[in-house]
Amino acid sequence: MLWEAHDPLGALGGRFGFEDEQAAGRWVATALGEHWGVRVLSCERIVISAHNALAWVGTPDGRMIAKWSVVQELFPRLVEVARLTRWLDGRGIPVSVPVPALDGRLQVEVAGASMGLQHEVEGELLDVTDAGQVREAGAVLARLQDALAAYPDGDLVAAFGGPPLPLTARVTGWLDSSAGHLPGTARDALRSMLGGVPAGRLPAQLVHRDFRSANVLWAGGEVAAILDFEEIALDHRVVELARSAVLLGTRFRDWGPVPAEVHAAFLAGYESVRRLTEVEAGWWEVLLRWHALAMVPEGEDPTGWGAAALGEEFHAQR
Repeated sequence: MLWEAHDPLGALGGRFGFEDEQAAGRWVATALGEHWGVRVLSCERIVISAHNALAWVGTPDGRMIAKWSVVQELFPRLVEVARLTRWLDGRGIPVSVPVPALDGRLQVEVAGASMGLQHEVEGELLDVTDAGQVREAGAVLARLQDALAAYPDGDLVAAFGGPPLPLTARVTGWLDSSAGHLPGTARDALRSMLGGVPAGRLPAQLVHRDFRSANVLWAGGEVAAILDFEEIALDHRVVELARSAVLLGTRFRDWGPVPAEVHAAFLAGYESVRRLTEVEAGWWEVLLRWHALAMVPEGEDPTGWGAAALGEEFHAQR
């Protein structure tokens, strides 16, 4: 299980209909042979994330990853995400590129599942204790956003969601509905910050929406791949930038905060490629605070989100 505390064999059967891991491995091998012409030598491991699964397989051309979903309403979206990811590769953005099937499709429906195939990208998850990696990740996010803004079929991807609500309304709505467990002083401080944001338009565009250590691979002194574009949707660039800064150190379990120095290094890397506009700069600290407060759980807080978000040391460095 990637992040859930469930029995993996139970999930394999209940969600995907396989008796055991051997049956799943045989099904993957058959699908890859039939639709991609790939001969599977071994199925090394299977990882489950909700109703999605990934299988690492050995082939004569090296290790590959088969990824499939059984959520049928997501199938058209997965097709568009695969097309987008392949386009990004052509623009020089480091991604894990979908391998076309024998008939050219990037996603293939197989026995009630939508499956894609990729070569394994070697690398380690982004290390947020390394300031150089953090700065480079910020720069890569800026380049990714530039590319996403230029994607010619962006409307096809955006059609699966909708435009974001006005940003002030989003933050205020969260304060009114989801922040009751936080100290009143923290809520009041955020409302006060909202009153000081500059007037001006924040354009919306496609953004990744899950850019963090779990989805960024590092190898050879650079970002080797940005993974998992399934959450892509319309939003404002600075919203993604701030959310990514707050969540940059999170992986799969026991999510925890990063210090303000990481926020600053990430922003510096981003602005080495693209400077924030005046309006975006005015929202930066507000959005950092909002996303940090949104991570503070009710009750126990084993990884310290409350201390990070409520402490006096929480501030943005520009």
